[in-house]
Amino acid sequence: MEYVVLVNEKNTVLGKRPKQDVHSTHTPLHRGFSLFLFNTKKQLLITRRAHTKKTFPGVWTNTVCGHPAPGESVIKAAKRRLNDELGIVGVNIREVSPYRYRFADGNGVVENEICPILVAYSDVKPKVNAKEVAEWKWIAWTDFLRALKQNPQVYSPWCREEAAIIEKLHILYG
Repeated sequence: MEYVVLVNEKNTVLGKRPKQDVHSTHTPLHRGFSLFLFNTKKQLLITRRAHTKKTFPGVWTNTVCGHPAPGESVIKAAKRRLNDELGIVGVNIREVSPYRYRFADGNGVVENEICPILVAYSDVKPKVNAKEVAEWKWIAWTDFLRALKQNPQVYSPWCREEAAIIEKLHILYG
């Protein structure tokens, strides 16, 4: 059984709960992460969440999102999910910014996370796990930022906000 780490606003651990029981209209605050994977062409690997996902099904988002298990670092969790969802291993991941969000999807199911923003670089072609990812594509960073502005409803709300943070940090290959 997969567990998520429940926390308070200061990211102090309060306990754990089965992931399947956490996401609802009253989702408690818990730890997560968001990873943005770039290639050497300055393209971002974006993914469309599987239509069977409990929260934000079928929505385009950043490369990988997930939850660290109790006692697991966000970097280790991101590497685990990157392998599980896209078959990508051996990348160096770094945390670039803290982030906190709460969003409800069209069904009222809430994501409520302390969710550091992570960045990594790789040219590896994904081997997609269809249970997690419906589609994927590489997109030029500038085209991605433009798409977020032109069609924001197509992308997850956390992805839109996190992309703006990454852009302000000027960290792409910097």
